Amino acid sequence: MTLINFTINTKAQRKIYGIIAAVVTLMVPLILLFFNQDAHLETDQSLCPLKMLTGFPCPGCGITKSLVYFYEGDLLKSLYYHILGPFVVVFCVVTILVLGTELITKKEYFNSLLYNKKIAYGLAIFLGVYHLIRIVYFIQRHSLDEIVKESIWR
Repeated sequence: MTLINFTINTKAQRKIYGIIAAVVTLMVPLILLFFNQDAHLETDQSLCPLKMLTGFPCPGCGITKSLVYFYEGDLLKSLYYHILGPFVVVFCVVTILVLGTELITKKEYFNSLLYNKKIAYGLAIFLGVYHLIRIVYFIQRHSLDEIVKESIWR
């Protein structure tokens, strides 16, 4: 009986953590937007550890800037920084709604979609191809000196 209660609490905790993560993901760009208006977002140093070490962007680089520009209403600039930025907003809002509903109704929805290997592999392949295109574009637009300048080794 204790094991069953522990499992139920663990599932509820995971849902609460999921909601918290989605809210934080949506709030960080808002905080940057409201409290960092004087700074130039386009020229600020990235806090990405991979970019700081290598000078090259990681697959997630640009998501925060994309969300900031999405919140400002500039969809083209948002898509320029990361094509998945606007989809992150939609995904987070849907996550909050679904997990909140699951906590209230004590039923589970969309598990077949969330744990679908075909969807996961498809998203991974899309992100890999998108990142490869971004790296090629990045290398074409930047000299070696500019790439090193974007790292901590400047």
